[in-house]
Amino acid sequence: MSSRLIYVMDPMCSWCWGFAPVVQALVEQAQARGVGADLVAGGLRQERIPMDQAARERTASYWHAVHEASGQPFNFEAGLPEGLIYDTEPACRALVAARGLDGNAAWRLAGLIQQAFYVEGRDVTLVPELVDLAEAAGIPRIEFADRFDSQAARDATAADFDWSRNLGIAGFPTLLAEHEGQLALVTNGFQPLEALSPLLARWLDHNLDA
Repeated sequence: MSSRLIYVMDPMCSWCWGFAPVVQALVEQAQARGVGADLVAGGLRQERIPMDQAARERTASYWHAVHEASGQPFNFEAGLPEGLIYDTEPACRALVAARGLDGNAAWRLAGLIQQAFYVEGRDVTLVPELVDLAEAAGIPRIEFADRFDSQAARDATAADFDWSRNLGIAGFPTLLAEHEGQLALVTNGFQPLEALSPLLARWLDHNLDA
């Protein structure tokens, strides 16, 4: 039997940051039953010009909503600095590059990118920042930088974006459960652990004990 969780997320999606402790607990719940989990990069935004003041204020309002719903910390003062180009492709490509080198490190890197962006106020669209974070996640700098800059990583990132779009996934976070090629939706959007843990438990019982 083949079973896994598939987490479709973007490290620069604020609701994914809010969902981070929840998905960690759900992955651990699945792993306790011998079910692994894979990351898929969603591709939230590919902007090419700096955010204006109205866009920064609108995005900050989302951050406040996530904070209120999840309790996750945000640096409201230093976040979203003037001149930020909100392009999430580099951060997503960092996850894809890390995944190709070390699947576990990709999960660590996702958390580090989120922490850097939302709490530390760092611009994680910049390659030097991503290289530093990959090293902190346990990936050698040169190895990561070479993989990140490769056409293969660009193509694999685009393939992740296409995969989620072809499934009709329009928002993040999205958590899927796959068994023998059949996909089940655990959640599309933020929900608290107490709502999702029993749902996942039922799926695990149904598919693993059948």
